[in-house]
Amino acid sequence: MILPHRMATLLFDFFPVLLFFAAFKVWGLMVATAVLIAATIAQTAWSWVRTRTVNRTHLLTAGLVLIFGGLTLWLDDEVFIKWKPTVVYWLFAIAFLGSQWVGEKPIIRRIMETGIRLPYAIWGRLNAAWAVFFVALGVLNLWVASSFSTDLWVNFKLFGLLGLTLGFALLQGFYIAHHAEETPE
Repeated sequence: MILPHRMATLLFDFFPVLLFFAAFKVWGLMVATAVLIAATIAQTAWSWVRTRTVNRTHLLTAGLVLIFGGLTLWLDDEVFIKWKPTVVYWLFAIAFLGSQWVGEKPIIRRIMETGIRLPYAIWGRLNAAWAVFFVALGVLNLWVASSFSTDLWVNFKLFGLLGLTLGFALLQGFYIAHHAEETPE
């Protein structure tokens, strides 16, 4: 059976994280970090070979994985790889907030508008909500990383952060359904 395009895209996006998780469970954090770096490089290269483009999010994540993963391995200090999700989330928050004033449309509208018509103010609220959500995820990641074991943090990184993101997206779907327009703006 062939996976639908969106499912394949989701698996491709989470490929490095899934390999990181599996490698951590078998060999520990340092090997998992090396696997994450290799998988992220492979993901970026595969995207380039297939499409001659690389998604900006993948490029940002790859850069941060190389920096924070490299520091983790070089300094033999797990704190750096634990900070990486927070930095990614906070950069996303900055980008979402900045897009409200720079460019013609907020980021969330650019991502979703092909299938959804909403009043301009609603796009702004959704965009701001995602920015706040990303700030909160970054704070939560730092708290879990500094307050609990590395094993718990790895589980939280995969299941907790992903679950919270999917839950927030679902709530956003209910909000959008309430405000969706039947005709274009």
